[in-house]
Amino acid sequence: MLPELYLWHWLGFVAFVVVVLTADLLVFHRHDRTPSLKESAWWTCFWVGLALVFNAVIWLWASHDAGATFLAGYLIEESLSMDNIFVFVVIFRFFGIPLMYQHRVLYWGILGAVVLRLAFILAGVELIHRFAWVMPLFGAFLVYTAYRLVTHGDGDVHPENNVVLKTARRLFRVTHGDHREHGHDFFVRQNGLWYITPMFLVLLVIESTDVLFAVDSVPAVIGVIVGFEKDWTMFIAFTSNVFAILGLRTLYFLLAGIVDLFRYLHYGLAGVLGFVGCKMIAEYWFASEVGVPLIPIWASLSVIAILLVVSMVVSVLVASLEKRTEESGEPKADSEEATNDQ
Repeated sequence: MLPELYLWHWLGFVAFVVVVLTADLLVFHRHDRTPSLKESAWWTCFWVGLALVFNAVIWLWASHDAGATFLAGYLIEESLSMDNIFVFVVIFRFFGIPLMYQHRVLYWGILGAVVLRLAFILAGVELIHRFAWVMPLFGAFLVYTAYRLVTHGDGDVHPENNVVLKTARRLFRVTHGDHREHGHDFFVRQNGLWYITPMFLVLLVIESTDVLFAVDSVPAVIGVIVGFEKDWTMFIAFTSNVFAILGLRTLYFLLAGIVDLFRYLHYGLAGVLGFVGCKMIAEYWFASEVGVPLIPIWASLSVIAILLVVSMVVSVLVASLEKRTEESGEPKADSEEATNDQ
């Protein structure tokens, strides 16, 4: 039996998030600068460590199953963050935003993402608890998303076609200056009128892109949380999402330059989404008792971890093999030709 959740638990967690984000902006990243690889690595370890500490609190305070469920949700969100990183790289390159200003855009983007994920989670969990037939629909959507990942990979990203970007350019005055003139400002005043800057356009594209990520990630996280009361389902789904989002900025600066190294990660992600989708469908049709998971959380956690680790290890091994082949002057392996054909 899980302990009861009260409003102050939610408020306490939200207050914690506000404190760490405020300290991050006003203390640790008060000035615009390009973070070093070493600094990004340390900050990534800090955010992951913070998530694991919270995981331990859930484990000891609630139950082992609740702790394992949080960890499964966190792993899913962290792995899906790799897709975010790839898209962020394309967006920042398209707008020509230097690294020293990217942290500020991601910071405000994260604030919007936290609010957005909370709304998606509350709505999704409420739907499933009110209308049980929604769960297999979410599962079918995840299976379809997995199929799309396998057949189309990450796909091409075209920021210039973003609907929010086009709408903002029609509705607002956009300054002709760029970051060299306006720095990190989102709004500037010229000739007595307020204008939005390209930095604000980047923020809008980042926020609108997160909507698409939330559509995939929120059902995936909810899908591994079966057998808990509605309040605990919402709490675990939200907190695991938030911890993954909090560490996204430093993970971006750590991996942005080598994101192409994980070329097969999308297969692992497809496997995770497909597994969770099938699990949601099976839970609805074949679970023997309401609220009793058909697949134990430890089994789900093991499958998710194995799929992600195998896809990343294979990516690194293939990249290492190709590098040695290029250095030796030998023809590239057939595996690369197959990859290029895809």
